[in-house]
Amino acid sequence: MTLNFNRAPNPVEKSALEIGSKSSSSYISANRPLLEQEVETAILNGTTDEVKKIVTFLNEVEVPSEDIVEVVVSPPFVFLPVVKSLLRSDFHVAAQNCWVRKGGAFTGEISAEMLVNLSIPWVILGHSERRLILNESNEFVSDKVAYALSQGIKVIACVGETLEQRESGSTLAVVAAQTKAIAEKVSNWANIVLAYEPVWAIGTGKVATPAQAQEVHAELRKWLHDNAGAEVAASTRIIYGGSVNGANCKELAAQPDVDGFLVGGASLKPEFVDIIKSATVKKNN
Repeated sequence: MTLNFNRAPNPVEKSALEIGSKSSSSYISANRPLLEQEVETAILNGTTDEVKKIVTFLNEVEVPSEDIVEVVVSPPFVFLPVVKSLLRSDFHVAAQNCWVRKGGAFTGEISAEMLVNLSIPWVILGHSERRLILNESNEFVSDKVAYALSQGIKVIACVGETLEQRESGSTLAVVAAQTKAIAEKVSNWANIVLAYEPVWAIGTGKVATPAQAQEVHAELRKWLHDNAGAEVAASTRIIYGGSVNGANCKELAAQPDVDGFLVGGASLKPEFVDIIKSATVKKNN
């Protein structure tokens, strides 16, 4: 699910969370000046009963108000209607993926038009699993982002490097190339959240240090400033995903360019509530 929180008079904060049964992710992001909230996205996987249990839990959780944190829940497509119908009104719903263009003979794919028909406001695109396992290229992901935006859907666009790329010192070049591909296809970033997910830290128990996360987020924001403009750099939320948990979320959230989290396994545990509440760290500062 996703959580958004405001920051005033400094940049507003947003957050997002994703929740899954065996593997899950969620993100929390801090908003910049022109934005209102943080966004957190939670990916829900499993059976209907399991998904309903998670939704019931989320419905009972006490979290900061919606003007501080925006929560977005992202179930598989087959569960979108049931989650949307049962989920509390101050939380929102995201799809885990959508097709790159309008309909056509692409058996098994989900079009952006289908999501619009279901009134789904968010979609996650470019997740590392789709990039690595399904070989989705930077260009393909950027085409998806552009088309989803054209249909009025807000996008959580994922970028991140593998362990091999980090060890070779190419982290910043990799995420810059992924972001550049998106920038070449879109001119309006108002409905895009960037999610930095270092692949080597997803579901591994490893986590980037606060300094490592801040370094990449700061460089991404600098890239946006230099290539998309100061307003885009200031207003775009950049969230971190990679083994975020209740123990490290506050220190990560305190970093100036970390606008939220894309949470994994911790989003299925009670500590998830602590991660959501970490959205208030910047607000209190």
